Amino acid sequence: MINWAKELKKESFPIKPKELTVIQTHISYVFVVDETVYKIKKPVNFGFLDFTTLELRKLYCEKEVELNRRLCPDIYLGVVPISQTSEGYKLENSENIVEYAVKMNRLPENGMMQKILKERALTEKHIDLIVDLLVPFYKKAKTGRGVDEHGSIDTISFNTEENFSQTERFVGRALNKWRYNEIVNWTRAFIRESRTLFETRIKEGFIREGHGDLYSANICFDNLKKVYIFDCIEFNERFRCGDVASDIAFLSMDLDFHGYRELSEYFVKTYVEKSGDRDLPKLLNFYKCYRAYVRGKIGCFTSEDTALSEEKRKEALKEAQKYFDLAYLYAKGKPKIFVVFGLSGTGKSTLARKVSEFTLAEWIPSDIVRKSLVGIAPTEHHYEPFEKGIYSKEFTEKTYKKMIELARESLMIGRDVILDATFRERVFREAVLKELNFADVYFIWCTAEDSIVKERFMKRRESEDISDARWEIYLAQKEKFEQPDEIPEERLIKLDTSEQTDLIEFLIKRVYGK
Repeated sequence: MINWAKELKKESFPIKPKELTVIQTHISYVFVVDETVYKIKKPVNFGFLDFTTLELRKLYCEKEVELNRRLCPDIYLGVVPISQTSEGYKLENSENIVEYAVKMNRLPENGMMQKILKERALTEKHIDLIVDLLVPFYKKAKTGRGVDEHGSIDTISFNTEENFSQTERFVGRALNKWRYNEIVNWTRAFIRESRTLFETRIKEGFIREGHGDLYSANICFDNLKKVYIFDCIEFNERFRCGDVASDIAFLSMDLDFHGYRELSEYFVKTYVEKSGDRDLPKLLNFYKCYRAYVRGKIGCFTSEDTALSEEKRKEALKEAQKYFDLAYLYAKGKPKIFVVFGLSGTGKSTLARKVSEFTLAEWIPSDIVRKSLVGIAPTEHHYEPFEKGIYSKEFTEKTYKKMIELARESLMIGRDVILDATFRERVFREAVLKELNFADVYFIWCTAEDSIVKERFMKRRESEDISDARWEIYLAQKEKFEQPDEIPEERLIKLDTSEQTDLIEFLIKRVYGK
C-alpha cells in the first residue's frame, strides 16, 4: 500500500503549486493544490466497500465524478491517471499508470459548512438554500426497478444488522454492552412494527438514488448565493439508494450533533413543507439512529487506521462514542446518572473511576470541579480547615451547581454521568433529583469502617491524590452528614467499600439487572 501522503510532492503535480495540503480519511487521500483538489482512494476493503484493485479504484473514481455531477456539475472535472516515472510520481501523466485520482475545482474554504458550524454562524438562510437544492434533486433522482429494492425490509434490516455485527468488537470501548443491546433491540422492533410504512414508502416513490452521505462535511456555501452538496456515496448502491428520509435524517442528525437542534427541526419542517413528504417524520428517529450509528462505526474504523497518529486515533474513538450516545437517544434510551457519595475516604472516587471505565460514563468529581472554579490544578492541595476557604458552604454550593450544570450538558447529548462528591447535605441530593429528573438517577452510598478510612488517609500522603480531605475532615463530616432518607429505596444502593467483594459486579446487577 503506497502512502501517497508521503510520496506526492509539489513537483508531482502538472503545475507546481504554491500550496499543498494533505487530508486523510479512512478511505482516501485528499490533496489540495492551490485552486484544485485531487482525491486518491486507499486500497482498502471494509466489506461495504472494496478498493483493493486498481481496476476497482478507477471504476469508483469514474462513478464518483458521474454521480456527483448531479449536484455539483461545475466542481467535478474528471478522472486523471498517476504514473511512476524516473522523476517520481506524476499526476495527469499516462506514461506508467499506477493509480487514478478524481480531479475537482476547489470549493471556498470559508464556505465549508463545518467551519460555519464551528463559528456558530449557521442560519435559516443556509438551510433554505439546502432545501431548495434537495427538493428538485430528489424529484428527478432515479427510482423504480433497481432502486426500490433498497427500500425493502430485507435491505433495511441487512444495513442495520451489518452495522451491529461490524461494531461488536468495539463494545466496551466505544459504547457499553447495555446501550448496544438497547439500540439493537429498538431498531429491530421498529423495523418489525413498521413493515406497512416501509412498503408504502416504496409504492409512493420515496425510494431514490440519493446522496448517501448528506452531512455538513460534504456541504459548502458560496456567500449565501449558492450551495454545493458534494462527495456522495459512489462505492455502494445500497448506501446511496434508499428512502429520501434517510438522507434528510442524516443532515438533521448532524445538526443535532453540532448543537443546532432548532435548525435541525427547521430543516426537517421546511423540507417536508416544500416536498410534500408528510410521512417522513414517522421515520425520522429510526433513520437518525441509523445514521448516527454509521458515523460511530466510521469513527471506530478510523481509530484503527495505523496510518494516522495515535492522537488522531484517540480523537476518532471519542467522536465515535459521541455518535453512539446520540444513536442511543434516538432509540428512546434514557441516560443514567450515578451519584457516588459518602464521607471522604470511603472509596467514592476509586469506585467512581471504575464505574466510568466499565460503563464509559463521564466522571465529574467535585475535587476537580471545585479547583477549576478558582483556576488551580487538580493535584494542587489546599488543606483548608473544615468548611473554610474553597471548602466553605458558599463555595461548596457553587461547586455542586457547576457539577449539575456539567452533568446536564452531557446528559442532553446522551452520555451517562457519574457525580463524585460527598453530597452530605440533603439539599444537594434533592437538587440532582429535581434538576436532572429527565435521566435515570442512582445514588451509590459508599461507607467504610473508621479504621479502614484512617488507613486510606495515611496512604494518600504518599500518592498524588486530588483530594484535600484528611482524617479530621472525615470526623467533622461524619458529625454533620444528613441521612439520605429522601432518596427512593429503589434508587439507593449502599456499599461497604471495606469489604473485599466485587463491588462493580454487584453494582451493575443492581442497575442493569444482569
